[in-house]
Amino acid sequence: MSLQVNSLGTLAPSQSKQKYNFNKLQKRLRRNVGKAIDDFGMIEHGDKVMVCLSGGKDSYTLLDILMYLQRIAPISFDIVAVNLDQKQPGFPEHVLPDYLKTLGIDYRIVEEDTYSIVKDKIPEGKTTCSLCSRLRRGILYRTATELGATKIALGHHRDDMLETLFLNMFHGGKLKSMPPKLVSDDGKHVVIRPLAYCAEKDIEKYAQAVEFPIIPCNLCGSQENLQRQNIKMMLQDWNRRFPGRIESMFRAIQNVTPSHLVDSNLYDFKTIKATGVASDDGDIAFDKPDFSSQMITEDVDDNAIQIVNLTE
Repeated sequence: MSLQVNSLGTLAPSQSKQKYNFNKLQKRLRRNVGKAIDDFGMIEHGDKVMVCLSGGKDSYTLLDILMYLQRIAPISFDIVAVNLDQKQPGFPEHVLPDYLKTLGIDYRIVEEDTYSIVKDKIPEGKTTCSLCSRLRRGILYRTATELGATKIALGHHRDDMLETLFLNMFHGGKLKSMPPKLVSDDGKHVVIRPLAYCAEKDIEKYAQAVEFPIIPCNLCGSQENLQRQNIKMMLQDWNRRFPGRIESMFRAIQNVTPSHLVDSNLYDFKTIKATGVASDDGDIAFDKPDFSSQMITEDVDDNAIQIVNLTE
């Protein structure tokens, strides 16, 4: 973000406001990442965190904030940035190494021609995301083992998690989203999503302000008819017409009542009996919703927040 000073050495009013807004945005993102790390025990003392860097706005923001938290955290942890060069035609191979060198951090560029595999296996016009994701995941797990990484950090944010929820409901018949923390497919690694509480709109504004050297994904980015894109547009439309709905939906997946769903594997309905004692699992299905608790406040007093409280 470039700001100009006048002859008196001060910022113009419009630029002062711009700087103020940027500082609020930066604090909000840092606060949300710190809270997610603390809430889910994502990073512990002595961890080596492998940050998966794609060259997109999300992973750049993730690396930027984790580097900041590394400097101020009450614990010690290492960061290594890893990019998978999938040999896409026209991929600017120099951009990420040049950028990472300026940061002075440990990094590795892994070169694997997954592009040719995907193009060979997936018919023209079909979505490549599924196969591409599986190949990329396997390579990243292997790299984490080679580097001795204890945590693998991915750049998925709050909106990604909600989109996944609806994708699974609409197309998979499952009530499932992206967890903020999980064990990898091979059982050897812990995967974390520190941006879990961050809104995509905030990340986008931040990436533009900081001017990260964004690299587009030409392999899948041109597939405009992907179901995820349709879900994204649906959620954006809802949020335009009903401000605060995204925040309310995200809170919903943090406040689950198994007794009022229909999964007998999750809740033992067969043994329910009247006991004559009131229960939290009782018939509250027709209670009026408490709309007073649905008020959303995006911008809180930034001077009163604790930026981060990492797990010791």
